[in-house]
Amino acid sequence: MNALEHQLDYVFADELPASGGVREVAPGVNWLRMPLPFALDHINLWLLRDEIDGVKGWTVIDCGIADESIRANWERVFDTVLDGQPVLRVIVTHCHPDHLGLADWICQGGDKKRWNARLWISLGEYAMGRVMAAGDGSNAGGERAAQHFAAHGLTDPASLDALKKRDSYYPTLVPSMPREFRRIREGDRLRIGTREWQVVTGYGHSPEHVALYCAADELLISGDMVLPRISTNVSVFAIEPEGNPLALYLESLARYETMPAGVLALPSHGKPFRGVKTRIAQLREHHRARLAEVRDACAAKPCSAADIVPIMFRRALDLHQMTFALGEALAHLHVLWLDGTLSRRTGDDGVIRFSPT
Repeated sequence: MNALEHQLDYVFADELPASGGVREVAPGVNWLRMPLPFALDHINLWLLRDEIDGVKGWTVIDCGIADESIRANWERVFDTVLDGQPVLRVIVTHCHPDHLGLADWICQGGDKKRWNARLWISLGEYAMGRVMAAGDGSNAGGERAAQHFAAHGLTDPASLDALKKRDSYYPTLVPSMPREFRRIREGDRLRIGTREWQVVTGYGHSPEHVALYCAADELLISGDMVLPRISTNVSVFAIEPEGNPLALYLESLARYETMPAGVLALPSHGKPFRGVKTRIAQLREHHRARLAEVRDACAAKPCSAADIVPIMFRRALDLHQMTFALGEALAHLHVLWLDGTLSRRTGDDGVIRFSPT
């Protein structure tokens, strides 16, 4: 439990949508909650009433991973919730498999091929999704991921071997990608049903994450950029080994800090809440404290990302969690390296370590 949760207003308390069902959170905006087979065991998806070119129907926002139980839940929604109307478009906030996994399947109308809808997504997310769905550049496994984490201190042979064998991780969860898409980008205004939503892009968690903000009704579909209980994972991975994603993420948070206090945030994980400014202040303090810990650790001795993991994550981690923990430890190290606070050097053992400049 996040001890700071009491500072947020969970407007629906502990009431959750039933599996395969929906809960209306605002007129025409429905909340779905689908299971995930990870430590983070659910994802929130959104179903909005819509009309495009005179055709009444629905917009789906985010999709879940390719999984039979999630497909079955979606089929129940298609049969019982849509009032016989089609899905007109699928908006995906970003390329991670729990958001993009079933996009192609939903665009094609599910198992019964009920409709043919367009995927709406930013160019950065679509391009990265296509790269990873093709089996290249996955953050979670493969030869390059193993080499990347080995260079940053993961030396256990069994873990490295397991990582190399996870080269099909992303394509398994995202088995196909729509061959066409409609690009959305920062500042675009989308008419969905009776509402106008502004596209708010964010960086650091993924290449070009899209959130949607309706100023008139003070609604924010925040994706993974602002989560209530956990801090958004921000990692340096093999595909961009000198990246500075944490600096990008912290910069992106400023786009939400100007929103009114009454905004209802609809996050991808956790429960809808009010208190976006409060939550951003908590996230900034969290990362400030982690950066101080990392700086102090490197002042005591040169540290690799693997050395930083037990300082930032004081619990047992499985291999999946370890990849994200290493990536996040490295993201904090890179902030301090790229601002000149730390320098880095590769040792005779091939491991990169950081120490004060």
